[in-house]
Amino acid sequence: MLDSIFLEGSTMTLTASNFLLSFAISLALGFVIAGLYMFRSHYSKSFVMTLVMLPAVVQVVILLVNGNLGVGVAVAGTFSLVRFRSVPGTAREITSIFLAMAVGLAAGMGYLGIAVLLVVVLGAVSMILTITSFGDQRNRKDLRITIPESLNYTDVFDDILKSYAKNWELVQVKTTNMGSLYKLTYQIEMKDTSEEKKMIDELRCCNGNLEISCMTSSFGKEEL
Repeated sequence: MLDSIFLEGSTMTLTASNFLLSFAISLALGFVIAGLYMFRSHYSKSFVMTLVMLPAVVQVVILLVNGNLGVGVAVAGTFSLVRFRSVPGTAREITSIFLAMAVGLAAGMGYLGIAVLLVVVLGAVSMILTITSFGDQRNRKDLRITIPESLNYTDVFDDILKSYAKNWELVQVKTTNMGSLYKLTYQIEMKDTSEEKKMIDELRCCNGNLEISCMTSSFGKEEL
């Protein structure tokens, strides 16, 4: 199962049937990888199409390069000139791309069993981690409070935050409206997200009913 279909004894043999089998499996695994990526994730159609086709493309490239040093150097030089994406990708996108390339590489070398095993095992791990609360930080929020310039923001909200948050940190202070207002940004970890409205109502009493926003934290979501 884990042997290469292109190996006959100690020599590499490529036939039409072997090539079509490797190509079909690469394409099928591309659909599986794309489906795993779409599970509980925001995505674009173009990126999903890329994940479907990438294993097959890599598989064909590996087959063409195999055993030919000159072609290998030329292909490496060509890929070095191409930017795969015009914007940085998220961690999940980068992982999906590497998985698709690894599957294409395995299929291109004829190790179809390894390619299937790779998708099955890592796909199962991905689904489990997505469904469970492993690494989840739903209680972490970005809290933004607008206050008048006359209000000393140093510890004015600490008593309220102590009641509703496990921990909090003032990460940014910004002036606005020609310096007449301050915008404070806190990163907080809520004790109970169901009390978010109650916390905001108490904060409104302290900041003169100016603008307050509370949203899912951007912490840990930076692009790779």
